[in-house]
Amino acid sequence: MIEAERRADLARYQEIQCRSALNAADGMPFRWTLNPYRGCTHGCHYCYARRYHRQFELDAGDDFASVIFVKRNVVEVLRRELDRPSWRRELVAIGTATDAYQPIEGSYRLTRGSLEALVRARTPLSVVTKGPMVVRDIDVLRDAAQGAGGMVYMSLPTVDESPWTALEPGTAHPRKRLRAIEALARAGVPVGVLVAPIVPGFTSAPAQLERTVRAAAEHGAQSIGYNVMHLPPGTREHFLRFVDTDAPEKRAALDRLYAGVYAGRPFRDQVKLVMERLRQRYGLSHRPSLPDAAQGDPATSQGPEQGAFTWDAA
Repeated sequence: MIEAERRADLARYQEIQCRSALNAADGMPFRWTLNPYRGCTHGCHYCYARRYHRQFELDAGDDFASVIFVKRNVVEVLRRELDRPSWRRELVAIGTATDAYQPIEGSYRLTRGSLEALVRARTPLSVVTKGPMVVRDIDVLRDAAQGAGGMVYMSLPTVDESPWTALEPGTAHPRKRLRAIEALARAGVPVGVLVAPIVPGFTSAPAQLERTVRAAAEHGAQSIGYNVMHLPPGTREHFLRFVDTDAPEKRAALDRLYAGVYAGRPFRDQVKLVMERLRQRYGLSHRPSLPDAAQGDPATSQGPEQGAFTWDAA
């Protein structure tokens, strides 16, 4: 995609030295995370990780997709951490806050180096990505799967052209991601699909969801995970600015649905019902929804107007 390549070329990359490679994850179905990069040229308007850029006094909007921090020493630091006698070989989730296979990985190869270190240390791992570049590392991922354990989750919120181009301006086309799923499955690497996030009014129609789940199953995915978009501070402001510019007709309904960080419970229950039916229809196993299930569901995220909310079509 020309736009994706242009975004990556125009981004500013800043090499940094990290003190730790592994980060403890509280309240998640995994204990440790690993992110070789901070910021992401994919520029997905809904990305919950935008808020992390504020720690560097950068904007959660444009800066998140145009100023990328490269943890130049992450592989070296990771090896030291994995060599500690106290390391218990718990699951390490890669790419939870920024895509480990965004275009710059082609040059730095920090994700591949991290995978090799984890395999050497007999540590189970999982990777979440939107990047078809993951097929480059099929050899290491196969070693992981045959050893301590390895799994790839391809993020595929939609296979429809219009919402993809609107919501994910710097990502690879859904067809390329489907081909990557097929290649991984054919090579014996366990692969699942995350229909995440489901964006109300953009990708939430049952027919849209079925097209995505069906395509995932047809290309060899073993499991499906899903969640409804949530809007923490930083992400919320950016996403609503995007809506005001590109889809102002959806703003009033989104304001009703998102009285807080999470969409109202009735809407999420509707989505769950549809997705569970589709999962069973296409013979896919279940992957726990993230991050809603892990981060809680504050009662304040619901309001009386949300109880009757239904968005049947995008």
